[in-house]
Amino acid sequence: MEWLLIFEKGIWFGLAAMGFAVLFNVPTRTLAPIFIMGAFGGLTKAIMLHYEINVIGASFAGATLIGFISIFFAHEKHAPPPIFAIPAVIPMVPGIFAYRMMIGLISLAGKIDNTAYTRIMSETTNNGLKVMFILMGLATGVGLPMLITRKDSAKDLRFKRNRKVTG
Repeated sequence: MEWLLIFEKGIWFGLAAMGFAVLFNVPTRTLAPIFIMGAFGGLTKAIMLHYEINVIGASFAGATLIGFISIFFAHEKHAPPPIFAIPAVIPMVPGIFAYRMMIGLISLAGKIDNTAYTRIMSETTNNGLKVMFILMGLATGVGLPMLITRKDSAKDLRFKRNRKVTG
């Protein structure tokens, strides 16, 4: 039953990625690959979180997978890799931690006693650091494959295909 929920999360990640792609007005021919990349990146993150791997590492792994797949789709669909990678990785942005950090900052601005101040300050700092490191992981995960595989252009990359030789 848990695997069905994880699979469902992957579908929602893919749909969210497609929504951001439409918002960014990407070419129509890139929507299906963006859905696939968003779904696979989200599935990677969800599976790693299921096995209790840190959210920062899980986000980095999902973004890295999206970065590598974007190189492949850039070659296949003749479009730059960021067209595929950016909308696919945006659903992994840690909105809940940023929200909790902002609520904590607002609470710290009001009058509170010292024990509550220390607890709220600790939670706010924790959530803020999670947001910062997750965003750094997403940016590094998307950018690293492009830097590794980049020589001139994604169009110059050649992928080997299994072809049967007859005759």
